[in-house]
Amino acid sequence: MTGVEDGDTGRPPPFVVVPGMLCDASLWRDVGFPEGHDVHHVALRRRDIGELAEDVLATVTGPFVLVGLSLGAIVGFEALRRAPERIAGLCVMATNAGPPRPEQYTAWRAMDELIAADRFADAVEQTLPDMFPDRTPTPEAARRYRAMAHSVGATAARAQLAAQATRTDAAPALRTARCPTAVLAGERDTLCPPSYHRAIADSVPGAALTLLPEAGHLLPWQRPEAVTAALRGLVTAAGGTRPAPAAP
Repeated sequence: MTGVEDGDTGRPPPFVVVPGMLCDASLWRDVGFPEGHDVHHVALRRRDIGELAEDVLATVTGPFVLVGLSLGAIVGFEALRRAPERIAGLCVMATNAGPPRPEQYTAWRAMDELIAADRFADAVEQTLPDMFPDRTPTPEAARRYRAMAHSVGATAARAQLAAQATRTDAAPALRTARCPTAVLAGERDTLCPPSYHRAIADSVPGAALTLLPEAGHLLPWQRPEAVTAALRGLVTAAGGTRPAPAAP
């Protein structure tokens, strides 16, 4: 069984796509996923990274190509750690593989308290600038982000904040990865700058790093053509590989 064929059906493996915090499947609507591959979107509704990773692994049977942005990529790192043999290809973007920093715990607690006080709209406004290049969205981009965040809602947002605090350092899992890996970063992402992505690419043997000028955090919106190209390149690269064996 190759890295891009489902051994039971002969079809290319599906994509399992995981969004970031306060994002849903609409995040990816401008991305052209390669033809012939089923695409499954995973919602982030649990309070623990491990449980979210299990949701990802339960989405399909057999090998799959995992695509994640921000928190979705962090969940993907944990899925990779738990079941490397399932990951036929990995595409991560706008993310951080490191453990939480003290100031992040403080910020997440403050935001959770804000949402608990029935001020979810205020919490969304706090996150909005970090989604866009140089923290400066256009009016239309801001409107689209607000609509998506409110479709996710306060309950899921609080679960995502709790899950963030259960993150661990993903570097050990990344160093053992053997699947084709694409890492994308916006050069003007103030939330997850390019240095984070260089560290990820340096950890994964053979990973391809792409830095995108004029792009911020929401790469599937801001540079959908680059994400599309990365996914096409990934499935091509995966054609001659096999997923890593399961740990003994």
